[in-house]
Amino acid sequence: MFRSKLKTLFLSISVTILAASLISYPQESLEASIRGLNMWWEIVFPSLLPFFIVSEMLIGFGVVNFIGVLLEPLMRPLFKVPGVGGFVWAMGMASGFPAGAKFTARLRLEGQLTQIEGERLVSFTNSSNPLFIFGAVSVGFFENAQLGVFLALAHYLGNICVGLVMRFYGNESQNQHYEHKKKFKLKNALSALHQTRLKDNRPIGKLLGDAVNSSIQTLLMVGGFIILFSVINKILYHLHITAMLANSLELLLSSLSFPKMLSIPFISGLFEITLGSQLTSQVQDATLLQKAMITSFILAFSGFSVQAQVASILSQTDIRFRPFFIARIIHGFFASLIALILWKPIYVRFYSKESSNVLPVGFFENGSWANHFYHKLIEIGPLITIFSLVVYSIILLTRLNKS
Repeated sequence: MFRSKLKTLFLSISVTILAASLISYPQESLEASIRGLNMWWEIVFPSLLPFFIVSEMLIGFGVVNFIGVLLEPLMRPLFKVPGVGGFVWAMGMASGFPAGAKFTARLRLEGQLTQIEGERLVSFTNSSNPLFIFGAVSVGFFENAQLGVFLALAHYLGNICVGLVMRFYGNESQNQHYEHKKKFKLKNALSALHQTRLKDNRPIGKLLGDAVNSSIQTLLMVGGFIILFSVINKILYHLHITAMLANSLELLLSSLSFPKMLSIPFISGLFEITLGSQLTSQVQDATLLQKAMITSFILAFSGFSVQAQVASILSQTDIRFRPFFIARIIHGFFASLIALILWKPIYVRFYSKESSNVLPVGFFENGSWANHFYHKLIEIGPLITIFSLVVYSIILLTRLNKS
């Protein structure tokens, strides 16, 4: 009882301080809101919307169940999750935060995952997408396309390590729907595909409308969190709370021979990964390896902004948020450690200026089509967002008129 009252008091005081800060720093709050809004409608919305819509349709048509049967012999022994987890894992890596949580919650609601399996799956299927790591962080902030390969390796290998660790999480007896499928059978996969399509007998038009509706609702929620935490991060800085937290971190950084100047970027990154990565890239006193390790931790931790998005999505199910939060901390340490281990054999050997074995970066080099696509997305992103919101409004009004 006392703990509950203390929590209520803490939340009330925090919200009151936030409201007072918005009044005290109106200009700074407005600038932070605009920054968050630009990030959302230029990059996040147009890049995630196609993945969300297509994924909803893949689930509806039974393709995910088909993939799940095929991947069962791989996903079950490695991560102790059903084969459908392979689809969530792939889409999470391709589309980025918070896709892994959205698809995990959807599969849990459909009964394709148990609670424990959902908590295992969501812990390693949320990651930064390659476009953000290469385009925004490596090229945009560090102006070093070669660093993107290194950061991506540390990030995705760290996520795999988290999945392997989380396979030991939870009581196996709770996996009520666990099925042994030792043999690969294409016939079973095709049967699952057909049965799922028959079970979901919505017309294609209705299925597409539901996919658009669900996807845009999720992205509107994501946009709200991005703007909110952009403002919170700015206010914490002006209230000198960021500096206070950074001072407490300086001792730890000094013991690791890291410059103290990395403390503020690190704290900022704990709240919002974009700002944290940008500030880290601007620290002059740190070596590139030190900045890469800090950035790897920030990308893996995901920031409280992304974690709040995940918590909101998971609240629709019985999947608990705490395992996800713990997994993000583990991922942060794994990613930083892998970055340290791979620095000389990967980056120094193949991508440093002194190396004679330089390998091409490929898609994300300066002037490449992928780099061009990233900057083009920033230009046309707002138009895609506005058009999608108009379509969403039309669908919503049509359904309201019918009801």
